[in-house]
Amino acid sequence: MNWFFIFCSLLLPLTVAQAQPTRPLLTRTIQLPAELADRENQFSGLCTYRGQLLLLSESRLQEQAEAKVYGFALPDLDRQLAGSTAALSFRKYTIRGLSQARARIDRTAPIYEGLEAVAVLRDTLYFSIETVTPAPNCYLVRGVLDESQSVVQLDSSYLLALPKPRLPDGSSAYNAGFEALASYRNRELLALFEYNYLARGNSAVALRDARSRFVLLPPVPFRVTDLTPTGRRRFTAINYFFNGASDAVYRMASPDPNARLVLDSAGRYQHYSRLISLRYTRHGIKWKPLLTLPVEYQTFNWEGLAAYKGGYFLINDKYGPSSQSTLLYLRRQ
Repeated sequence: MNWFFIFCSLLLPLTVAQAQPTRPLLTRTIQLPAELADRENQFSGLCTYRGQLLLLSESRLQEQAEAKVYGFALPDLDRQLAGSTAALSFRKYTIRGLSQARARIDRTAPIYEGLEAVAVLRDTLYFSIETVTPAPNCYLVRGVLDESQSVVQLDSSYLLALPKPRLPDGSSAYNAGFEALASYRNRELLALFEYNYLARGNSAVALRDARSRFVLLPPVPFRVTDLTPTGRRRFTAINYFFNGASDAVYRMASPDPNARLVLDSAGRYQHYSRLISLRYTRHGIKWKPLLTLPVEYQTFNWEGLAAYKGGYFLINDKYGPSSQSTLLYLRRQ
């Protein structure tokens, strides 16, 4: 018997499977109503709740911006994804109590910068608050969405300080907050800081009731700007490199293998956008690359992410080539 032939025959299916190309990405840009397309909304988070896709405005009160969340009915989005050109209707929910929370945060100095993430846990909306770079803490607030009154009423008794991770020299990463927030098994929240490339002690934060604990997280390069649950112990996150003059802390240089992702052929830094997959275990969090966004979407500053029907909604803040809010849906075909 020709054992060599049998051995090669067994290897052939595996070789063919490995050689199969990655399935292409289907992308759809949602046509936003003019009010939501306005770049000054500075959207910073997404999540699905009660049949709606919620869009969180950064709510920069220090710039006289409204504190608000918008909502699209998911069936309306389904119709547009299927090709409908009908204008989308939407809801606007005023966030009540945010100015009072800001006053408490700014009691000794003006450090409030805005809302950066939203997640739902047991019918309660949680929002992370970013502060100025030198401030030692970010914050978490929570509230209940009342559809009949078109408001999110914050809980005035709840204001949780989240200490910022420190760089090796003791300073804070520039312009970074807890931008990634998601619920886990309807039991706890998982929060990731924007900067996650500490050689030692890198971690996420798990929050349950009034208790918090650190969860080991292998270093993740670039920014992590939002997080969405995708199944049992699994999440997807935005992993983005913004090539800004003040973002040197996120720049990788050779021989770091991640440098090749953000350097062009001439050795110049360039924007880079991808999604990564995370698995939450009793021993910590593991992560791996999931997909790289198409070239035409690399320069958007993606801030919000929500898993939906095997794909993802993403939204940018005010930065990107469209010069407006852009809501994108993508999935593997």
